[in-house]
Amino acid sequence: MGFAFRFRAKYILAVFFPLALLLLSLGGRARSDRLKFFHRSSAAESQNGVGRVWNDRLGDGFPDVLRLEDAQDRQNFVLWFTFLGEALYYTPSRQARAEVRDCAGLIRYAYRNALLPHTAAWRRDAGVPFEPGFGDIAKLAEARWPLERALFRTEPGPLLAGDLENGALSEFADAATLLNYNTFFISKDVRAARAGDLVFFHQATQREPFHTMLFVGSSHFQPAGTDWVVYHTGDLGGLRGEIREVEVSQLLDHPDARWRPLAINPYFLGVYRLEILR
Repeated sequence: MGFAFRFRAKYILAVFFPLALLLLSLGGRARSDRLKFFHRSSAAESQNGVGRVWNDRLGDGFPDVLRLEDAQDRQNFVLWFTFLGEALYYTPSRQARAEVRDCAGLIRYAYRNALLPHTAAWRRDAGVPFEPGFGDIAKLAEARWPLERALFRTEPGPLLAGDLENGALSEFADAATLLNYNTFFISKDVRAARAGDLVFFHQATQREPFHTMLFVGSSHFQPAGTDWVVYHTGDLGGLRGEIREVEVSQLLDHPDARWRPLAINPYFLGVYRLEILR
């Protein structure tokens, strides 16, 4: 009986252990839309290094492969980017509330989710209040981001081999990093702003001196045809801040002159456009 038991045990292990390994392997390959999206295009790109695979025609360190050359792709990105920024004010999901804690966090959240495939699963996770009917970005139709989760430039200088590994390209960027390495200057006249542009201020006396707002333009939620900005206040006196949306006309008359987007205001740095749109 002992021999029979050992034989059956060996037989069970011989049959079911490989099956268990196969199931684990398949489970490991299963990825969400988000993980598939932020996946490197090929092993060859990983081996060759960033500098040898992608161009940097402007010499600013932002890979050309990350720019949206097609006009429709740029339009779709801007629509999603501004819509998601506003949605954070009106109907933030639990996930968004946990992630967005300052002004740069709002920009990163809307930026990243504008690039994702907007599947039914994504809509459920993001908690979007309604289907806006925008198209996805054709350049990313294969659901891949060329640099995994690295969306932002974080250091000065041209694109070099190894930038992905040394953190010069990263999924994180604070307001100063967005300003210095991921946008380009448009104007000190807020009337030059387009939907999707960022408005920057610098308040030297604050713990986090750089602050940014997302210029929405015409609202996706408000019936009025005026221009709007949406932003996160950051910490308020040691308390967690909040997301706000304000008409640009009201911002121009802000009770604290330091927050007025006027050329004569030394605290107003100007209107900037994302490198991905250049």
